[in-house]
Amino acid sequence: MGKEVLDVCIVGGGMITHDLILPSIYHLQRTGKIGHIDICALNNAPLRALKESPELTTAFPHRNFIAWPSFDQPPERNFPVLYRDVLAALPPYQAVIVAVPDQFHYDVVMTALRCRQHVLCVKPLVLRYSQAAEIARFAYERGLFVGVEYHKRFDRRALLARRQYRNGDFGAFMLGEARMIEPYRYRCSNFQNWFTADQTDPFVYVGCHYVDLVWFITGLRPTAVSVSGCRGKFPNGKEGYMWTNGRIRYENGALLSVSDGLGYPDAGAGSNDQGLVMYCEGADRGGLIRHDDQYRGVDHCYLDLLGGTGSQYNYVNPDFYRLVSWDGPGLQPVGYGFDSIAAIIAVMRKIETAADGLAPEEAHTVRQQMIRDTEARGLIATPGNSSINELVIEAGRASISHDGEWVDIGYDPVPSVRLRQDTIEVAEDD
Repeated sequence: MGKEVLDVCIVGGGMITHDLILPSIYHLQRTGKIGHIDICALNNAPLRALKESPELTTAFPHRNFIAWPSFDQPPERNFPVLYRDVLAALPPYQAVIVAVPDQFHYDVVMTALRCRQHVLCVKPLVLRYSQAAEIARFAYERGLFVGVEYHKRFDRRALLARRQYRNGDFGAFMLGEARMIEPYRYRCSNFQNWFTADQTDPFVYVGCHYVDLVWFITGLRPTAVSVSGCRGKFPNGKEGYMWTNGRIRYENGALLSVSDGLGYPDAGAGSNDQGLVMYCEGADRGGLIRHDDQYRGVDHCYLDLLGGTGSQYNYVNPDFYRLVSWDGPGLQPVGYGFDSIAAIIAVMRKIETAADGLAPEEAHTVRQQMIRDTEARGLIATPGNSSINELVIEAGRASISHDGEWVDIGYDPVPSVRLRQDTIEVAEDD
């Protein structure tokens, strides 16, 4: 393939790969932007589910991928480090998509970078600021682009709010509330094997969307975090945080409350419950930004249950991700979820097209300049322009383990977090 067409390896075959990543990559492939597709998972059971998915086979006829491990292996046999061999076999400067549980992101991302691959990683990138900073340095030194898939940045509502906030149209953000409550049925999914209290929590897993979005809109740095959680048990007996509430203090004194959980009723009309409100103030009047991200003005009532939910009446979000008719075979993905993936892949393609045919040193200089330019524009999340998320996550994990104690975030001389109660440092300076 030419340099304008990249091969893709997806590491992880779970829900997000089925629901968003693979459909997006299939569409980019059939429109000439993606070449060969590999998908690597712990075992081949989820890969077979992807291969046989009625939704995917209907929407993308004649599309396929190479499965690692192959389908001739028994489905119960696990291959925990197979991805290392698969990535090592790729030609350099292709695209690796990291779609594994949060606590495994760092190892997979670093492996891909060592194999000289560009990386798209689902959010959050990693769970510690020092890891984000290391990835940023390591990737830049090698001329490799890392994009973090915070897709809410591509919602037109967010893009409009960002431009107008930074124009001063709302005044200064002072108080806000965000919520993202995922379906109760997640508790019966593979979440119960990795979404354990010692590893993550809803504030980290989905709250990061709105932490990033407020940063994206305002550019305000968080300075302190407090997170409390409610524990519960998954059907397999493992314990996890089912509900969290966090508060974030910003450098201008503003406060954001973030409520998250795995408990939206499966019979509810929405696929989840999510939204953001931001109150702002000027010299002598107030401003407001309100996003209802659950209800986008479209509701359907079906004759039968659709989409695996327990509800026939549904709030339909046509803006995030949907498969719709197009002038081609099958269906096409639309929405800001697809736009986000397509934009990150497009940056990788542009970088490799610009570097194609140049001497190695000149190509390296071109790659680094294009990485700097993309990061400076701030539309696509990168380790460099979104690492406030890792600071908030790290502070949030320290806080929830101390029953909601405030954890302060400092930026000088280097970013770090520290438990306020007894000033014990909970993260080493990077």
